Amino acid sequence: MISRPNIIRMSRVVISEDARSADLAALALAFNEVVQLPVTMRSARFPGVRVERGTVLDDEYSGPVLEEVIATGKSIRTTPKDGAYQGIPVSVAPILVEGRAVAAVGIVDVIGTIDIPEVFGAYEAVIKQVSGKVPVKR
Repeated sequence: MISRPNIIRMSRVVISEDARSADLAALALAFNEVVQLPVTMRSARFPGVRVERGTVLDDEYSGPVLEEVIATGKSIRTTPKDGAYQGIPVSVAPILVEGRAVAAVGIVDVIGTIDIPEVFGAYEAVIKQVSGKVPVKR
């Protein structure tokens, strides 16, 4: 008797220009869990997902910045003038395959909402308080 080969079916995530929201949701949910910020994703040919607080809020999502990033293949940090994140800084990057943007992923850009000089102006005082030493400037 000949035994059958040991065939194992493996789950996988495929991101392509034809990826649908169901294909992107697991990855968007994972990113959302890691960064604890709203995440959006879409493929080049189909709308994708908008995820907030561990929930897919929209499974037909597209936004103007996601669309621009796919069209240009370049990352963008901006504050959209319209869409679900109007007036909120976002950072969006393309997912490139062989030099072509097949999809894009975006997150709310919390760095864009922070007054960096104000935050880091206190850095030296915080280090001194915590360690009793002033950092050496190089």
